[in-house]
Amino acid sequence: MGWHLLKRRVIPVLLLRDGRMVKGRQFKDFRDTGEANTAIRIYSAQDADELVFLDIQASRQSHSALLEVVRAAARECFMPLSAGGGVSSLADVRELLLAGADKVVINSAAIAQPDLVVQAAERFGNQCIIGGIDYRGAGRDARVWVRCGSEATALDPVEYAQRLVGAGVGEIFLQSIDRDGMMQGYDLKTSAAVAAAVSVPVIVCGGAGHFKHLADAFTQTDVAAAACASLFHFGDNNPIRARSYLRNQQVLMRVLR
Repeated sequence: MGWHLLKRRVIPVLLLRDGRMVKGRQFKDFRDTGEANTAIRIYSAQDADELVFLDIQASRQSHSALLEVVRAAARECFMPLSAGGGVSSLADVRELLLAGADKVVINSAAIAQPDLVVQAAERFGNQCIIGGIDYRGAGRDARVWVRCGSEATALDPVEYAQRLVGAGVGEIFLQSIDRDGMMQGYDLKTSAAVAAAVSVPVIVCGGAGHFKHLADAFTQTDVAAAACASLFHFGDNNPIRARSYLRNQQVLMRVLR
């Protein structure tokens, strides 16, 4: 079944450092934004479609904290949970799934160890593996960056997304570093190109500042989901309001409960 038969999703993203929530701009200048467990309870009550947890520190210590946050979230709520950040082995994938994650995001390691995605998809199932793509630039000038946006590659995001799907990922998490935390809208050009080039759902992240940005992503591209951090962290916006706004814009949303 093609994903296009599925409804669109709105996904809060929780960036974590040693288990605490943080938020920055363009992958730097991170500041503490509170307790992850508090946010999990709030999002669970606010009809989020799912949650994504990303460990920006990607150290052994922070990985343990990420596991604890995922375990707590799995006890607290019934929505699908995705987690990633520093995932570099099958053991890392297995730990996160056992902690309660439904899906695991593999980012930098997918470039350093191309076989990791293949093996993870074979062992745990394509539906469990999300290919993470962080990039700078837009359109033809866009290039994939790794290690939390600190290291450039020569890879084109569209071609790389196709490679990840060929390796077995069941979903793509596409994040614009330039737009991260800027709240000026998603990079629709690159999002549209990637979504049109692959046969799996694409989650777009980086740039949502108000609900119209979500509507633009859904009406002007074929992305399956819009992920947001700043939109929900700063101000009184929440997933219930976002879903209501999108329905009024004739965007078909996934029915909850």
